[in-house]
Amino acid sequence: MPRPTNVSLQTLRVLAQLLKRRNDWHYGYALARETGLQSGTLYPILIRLAEQGWLETKWTEADRPGVPPRHTYRLTNTGARAAAERIDSRPQPLSMVRARTISI
Repeated sequence: MPRPTNVSLQTLRVLAQLLKRRNDWHYGYALARETGLQSGTLYPILIRLAEQGWLETKWTEADRPGVPPRHTYRLTNTGARAAAERIDSRPQPLSMVRARTISI
């Protein structure tokens, strides 16, 4: 049985990035650059999300000869709903609450 999905800040970062282009396939390397996460943090998150059924994965052939296929990731419908719920229900950082209070 897969372990429950971790909702760490790093996982939320990955989910938010995947939601930006919900129907696109994403390369791990691009996700690492976009989220600022190291591969040792990112790939375990991607594996866990795939095991939970939140991501679908596939190998994509390269456009150029001699370049190996790459693993790509995309949110499933279940994953997109769960990601949006987790992101929306996450408490805002104290600095954001303070910024809103001051600007009123």
